[in-house]
Amino acid sequence: MNNLTANMSLDAKGLACPMPIVKTKKAMNNLKAGQVLEIEATDKGSKADMKAWAESSGHQYLGTIEEGEVLKHYLRKSSNDESNEKKHPKVINNEELENKLEANDNIVVIDVREAAEFAFNHIPNAISIPLGELEERINELNKQDEIYVVCRTGNRSDLAAQKLTVKGFTNVINVVSGMSQ
Repeated sequence: MNNLTANMSLDAKGLACPMPIVKTKKAMNNLKAGQVLEIEATDKGSKADMKAWAESSGHQYLGTIEEGEVLKHYLRKSSNDESNEKKHPKVINNEELENKLEANDNIVVIDVREAAEFAFNHIPNAISIPLGELEERINELNKQDEIYVVCRTGNRSDLAAQKLTVKGFTNVINVVSGMSQ
């Protein structure tokens, strides 16, 4: 594995979500189709974030190598120069979610931030399922429930909402701009 070569390297060490993804998007614009980007990050959540973002944007997630505290992610730029990043179509803002919670509507709130983020601040009664654990814990959710997905900014929750929809959940709503507001 040490013989991996990348066409470009990106230093995202010390940055928290969503900055590694923001920097990755910009760096991918400077690559030609088929070229590989190496992203060095220290945010443990970046592994799930990079994989999910690559899938939603049409790029290929090659894998991650852990070297001590540093995660080296490898992404291959898609052959389609105009890869369109998908967005989940059902979205509400924080105020609308707050109104639903106050009205005691029978809803489920899923927080897809990392466990440490959730521990310091979260919506009462929200269920913590970090994005990287979503697929293995999906059986904890009911496909008939009205599910609101929240993260820090709306990026990870967008990816989670897309994953849930693909798995047959029909009433999934992304909350934008999330816990940052």
